[in-house]
This record gives sequence, C-alpha cells and structure tokens, in this order.
Amino acid sequence: MTHSQSTGRALDGVRILDLTRILAGPWATQILADLGAEVIKIEHPDGGDDTRRWGPPYVKDEDGVDRGAAYFHSANRGKKSVVVDLAKPEGQRVLRALAKTSDVVMENFKVGGLAKYGLDYASLRQVKPDVVYCSITGFGQSGPYADRAGYDFLIQAMGGLMSLTGQKEGSAGAEPMKVGVALTDVLTGLYAVIGILAALRHRDATGEGQQIDMALLDVQVATLANQAMNYLATGAAPKPLGNAHPSIVPYQTFETRDGYVILAVGNDGQFARFCEVAGLQGLATDDRFATNPERVRNRATLIPILQGVMSGRSMDDWIEALNAAHVPVGPINDLERVFDDIHIKARGMQTAPVAADGARLQGVASPLKLSQTPPIPPKAAPSLGADTFAVLDQLLDPSEFDLAALEAAGAVQFSKSQP
Repeated sequence: MTHSQSTGRALDGVRILDLTRILAGPWATQILADLGAEVIKIEHPDGGDDTRRWGPPYVKDEDGVDRGAAYFHSANRGKKSVVVDLAKPEGQRVLRALAKTSDVVMENFKVGGLAKYGLDYASLRQVKPDVVYCSITGFGQSGPYADRAGYDFLIQAMGGLMSLTGQKEGSAGAEPMKVGVALTDVLTGLYAVIGILAALRHRDATGEGQQIDMALLDVQVATLANQAMNYLATGAAPKPLGNAHPSIVPYQTFETRDGYVILAVGNDGQFARFCEVAGLQGLATDDRFATNPERVRNRATLIPILQGVMSGRSMDDWIEALNAAHVPVGPINDLERVFDDIHIKARGMQTAPVAADGARLQGVASPLKLSQTPPIPPKAAPSLGADTFAVLDQLLDPSEFDLAALEAAGAVQFSKSQP
C-alpha cells in the first residue's frame, strides 16, 4: 500500500475506486476516506450522484454560496470527484485503468449490471488479480430476490425492523414505523467497511483478492440483534412496544412536569438507586420488582407507579438528581439541542470542513478517535468533476490515453466553475 506519500493515517496508501451513489456505498467510502484512504468517486456526467439534487436543504458557505444538497454532503466528505461516462467504451477503458491502480473497487449497481461494461468482478480481476471488490445491493448476488431493486425503507419493512418500531398495538398512532434515518443503509456501509478491511488484511497476507457481497436485507436481519434471538428462542414474534424495552424495565420514556426524559435502568443496583431518589425505597425490595425478570413480568403494575412519581418533578430536576446517583437518564433532544450540547461540542462532533477553494462549510465529524492515526482533517465533499483532470493526469498512462480526446468524446468531463 504505497500509492501516496505517508500522512500518518491508518489507511494511508490505500486507493478506493468508488462506483457507488446514494447512501450505503458512499457511507462506507466516506469512512475509508476519513481514515486516510484516497477515494476516487466516479460520477455520471449528467449531474453526478443522485443525492447532489436531493434538496432542499442545501449547504451554503460563509459567503452564502450554494454548495449543493445537504444529503450529498452527509456522505461524501474527503473524496475526489471524477466524472466518467461508463456507457462509452472509452469511459470503460478509463475505469479499467483506474481499477488496475486501485486496492478496492466498490459498486452498488444491480446484480450483473456492470458485466456489459467489463467492470464486474470477473472482468476486473483479470486486470487486477488481487483487487478487493465490494458489491452492495438490496438482496445480494444470489437468491430469488437478487434481481430486485432494494431501498432502505423497503428493507426496513422486509427485514422486520418496522414490525418492532412504533407504538404498542392498539394504542393511539399505532402502525409499523420506520426509523428516522436510513439506518439499514448506514449499517450496510459500516459492515462493508469491516469486510473491506478484513479483505485487505487477507490480501496483504496472501496476495489474494476477493469479492465482498453485501446485501441490505442480510444486514437488516443480522442487526435485529436481541430481537432476532428473542424470536428464535421462543417462536413468538416480538411486537412494538413504543419506547419501552422488551427485556429491561424500567427502560423507556417518562413524562415529567415539563417534558419527557429517558430512564434507562440497566440493572438491579441502578433500580435501587432510582427508587432512593424517587422516594420509592419499598419498590426495590418488593418481590415483584426487586429483580429485572420480575419487573418485566410485572411491567403493567410498575410503570404506572413510576409515571405517577416522575410527573411530579421537572425534567431538569430528575436529570440532575439521577445523574448524581449514577442512574442513566437524559433528555430527548432535537437536533438544535444536540449540536448545542456541551458534551457534543467538547467531543468536536460539529466541524467546518474545508472546500477545495478554501471555503468552510458546516459538517459532522467522524466519530472515530484513534490516538496514533486519527481521521484526516475535515475536507468538504467535492464539487462535481473537481478532480477529474488531476486524477486522470496522475494515474493514466499518457501513451495510452489522450485526456483532451477523452473529453471531446464525452467519455470524461472536467470540472465546471460552479461548486
């Protein structure tokens, strides 16, 4: 892994040829870019990644200049944008040449969709035998649904997450509910990174590349976690419980005098301390509530008692008193409160990524805190085609490729003036 000069980053020297768009693939390559990999994001000449147009809202710099859809910026920091038309034979030739110089190729086309362009795994391994090739699809490279298109919302439904999310059946507003972010896409991106790092480790040890087959549906089923095992252990499908927990009590929202808090009692000691603060010491020794299994069994009796006490004091009063007693509790913050939180600020989770022209934008930081190889300084998502010329001029053999001719033929597109 010696493609570039050392920067002291964990993935220094790793080059990623990124043929993905929307969220799951770009989320993965953004993490890899954060860790120091060179990510060459290939975009279509007609507007690039679809999410560039998924606005409003739009990101603006300090001078009020529109820098494109906020959605695009959420998943593409730290990358290089190269515009190539893979429908053109010369564009395909360019991408094969770039693949030959890359450690990893990522794509999220439909199953078999890149074969006609000679950019599928079977074709590229002929060009680069040790390539790590990661494919992300809705349903995977095999199975009866392999040819279907897959979207996060659909997969949350098919993979069981929506059956567990929402108000308890029979209560007001009860209906299957999706999570408020495209969580399956994000989780698939995370698993893709894990697979890529494992495959690179194997390649470095053996010289052997491989294909990684990532399916959104597989990831959604895998990340059902304890709820999946609850079903497999009992044969009974778990039902939505609103903000309650199927296996821990009390672990839910409670209404205080002036707002809602989350009370997350994870063990019997915490419950005893909560009861002390709440003036309910008798509950901690009551056989019905002294242990978590009994609290789960007697949930319907316990929760109204706790709610009656919680509603008598203010949200801030509960938070201060319970935190002092080391009982997990917290407010339900909207995003304004999230980014105004003193701890979020102290952890540096809001950043001002720098664009190629030096402008500073608003952004979210990588959560990775590595003591020796920290993520790269925040670099804003690229404008469309910003790096086409520089990357191709560096990586393509001039005896085989004429950049001016490629542009004239429409196989590549160099940067325009707008961000």
